[in-house]
Amino acid sequence: MLRHHGDVDARPGMLDFAVNVRGTAPPAWLRDRLAARLDDLGRYPSAEDEAAARAAVAARHGRRPDEVLLLAGAAEGFAMLPRLAPRLAAVIHPSFTEPELALREAGVPVTRVVLEPPYTLDPALVPEEADLVVLGNPTNPTSVLHPAAVIEALRRPGRLVVVDEAFADAVAESTAGGAAVDGGSGDNVPGAARNVASGAAMRGAAAGPGGARPASSSAGRTPGLSSTPSAPDASSLRTASAVDVVPGAPVRSTSRPGSGSATPHTVGEPESLAGLSAPDVLVLRSLTKTWALAGLRCGYVLGAPEVLARLTQGRPHWPLGTLQLEAISATAEPAAVAASRRHADEIAAERAAMIDRLADLGVEVHTPAAGPFLLLRVPDGELLRKRLADRGIAVRRADTFPGLGPDHLRVAVRGSAEVDRLIEGLRAALW
Repeated sequence: MLRHHGDVDARPGMLDFAVNVRGTAPPAWLRDRLAARLDDLGRYPSAEDEAAARAAVAARHGRRPDEVLLLAGAAEGFAMLPRLAPRLAAVIHPSFTEPELALREAGVPVTRVVLEPPYTLDPALVPEEADLVVLGNPTNPTSVLHPAAVIEALRRPGRLVVVDEAFADAVAESTAGGAAVDGGSGDNVPGAARNVASGAAMRGAAAGPGGARPASSSAGRTPGLSSTPSAPDASSLRTASAVDVVPGAPVRSTSRPGSGSATPHTVGEPESLAGLSAPDVLVLRSLTKTWALAGLRCGYVLGAPEVLARLTQGRPHWPLGTLQLEAISATAEPAAVAASRRHADEIAAERAAMIDRLADLGVEVHTPAAGPFLLLRVPDGELLRKRLADRGIAVRRADTFPGLGPDHLRVAVRGSAEVDRLIEGLRAALW
């Protein structure tokens, strides 16, 4: 069950709420960039292209190029974790299951730290003897955004903290540790700070069709252990597929006034640790979701050079192809980053509208939510999922995530037309 992913739930031709990729193809400007490199496929990927991609990512996050390891998708980074040779790995759940699977298959002892609703992270729950801790932020599938300060409280001498930030670029700038997140009160800092559950609820629990929707609570060792091309041309700006780029668009400040955290934050991405240069923190990022590049496999990990060197032991030569390197360079440019921030704002608006519509129908939605997906709880979830599939609508089963059951489903945030069909299907399936 740990290997189950949303693409299995979505057959060709279905309305896809199961997979969290935005759009069906990269935007036109990015396709043009990739197409321009097709004539280079007769040559091996160049060291210059690899260096350019690392430099672009480093500049995007305020890091040094030697703190960047390019990946064939973030999943490759998880497959590398056993090379750190941890004595005991702790994986925070519910969350993406590939890290645990990779560690277990390599014979690494793993302990699960399963958070109860509202899925608030408490560093005290992690065994002190764990020398590797893995978590997501925002967390898939709960859509919970953990405060950066609470994640940093996981750090201990001899421990490495791995943060999966695959969806961090989809978090709107107004979102900060539960504050201004859809449905939340903003009081969401546990452990060393405080432990509060009041900011979260499964909304819609008591509502029937068209009824009111009152909010109700849901029940290895540490490391001792050519410039990028120009911004896209204005003629290729508009696309309905993924993210549009406006050349020369301003990039927002990397600081968050009033945040009270000394942690560097990456270009308007709340609670991200991507800008933190530390010997005991690894941050994994993915280009799959925002840029509709699931089929190209692009990502990277940020961390101390000595830790990255351990991850790459035994890695084959030319691990990324020319098109992957081009995509990483292109999407790290300032205009592309600015476009992704605008897109995050659009996701936030769509998510808020979607939560209201689902709650009005009586569907329990976990809030606050910060990611481009929502966790639902419904009666007889397996049957509901099958009924929706019969109507051509795919939703992601969530019982494959440790800590969740068969009545939990995950749905991607979509636009109003797609949500119309989902609501219609749910209404027909539930009543």
